[in-house]
Formats: sequence, structure tokens, C-alpha cells
Amino acid sequence: MKAKELDLLFDNGEDVLEYFDLDSLKRPGLEMDAMQISFPHWMMEAMEKEAERMGVDIQSVIKMWITQRLDAMG
Repeated sequence: MKAKELDLLFDNGEDVLEYFDLDSLKRPGLEMDAMQISFPHWMMEAMEKEAERMGVDIQSVIKMWITQRLDAMG
């Protein structure tokens, strides 16, 4: 099937998932790398408080804040 045909099916509200091998799909740029970072105690307390307020874990808070900063940089 050509891309234009697939686009037309999608635009018409058809389910196009059957045309994809979902086991082999990858989202480029979203592979994870791990790093270790140390924060002062006061920062950890502030992040824990914010995480609790938001109902997420500290790692999610850090990711959101870094993403916001990187987006602001352009």
C-alpha cells in the first residue's frame, strides 16, 4: 500500500493499525539513557513536595521541569 492510500484511509476515519507491524515500531529520540545526579537536601524536599502535589513521582517532576526549560530555549 502506498503512503497516500494509507493517508486517505486514516483521513476517512478508518482503522489503519492492521497495516503496521506494531511489534517493530519505535519512537525515534525517545530511547532512554540513565544518569545519576545528586541534589542538596532542600531541593529534594522541594521536589518531593511538588511531586506529591502533582500526584507523580520525583523523576516525572524533574523531567517536566527540564522539558519546559529546553522548550523555552527553542
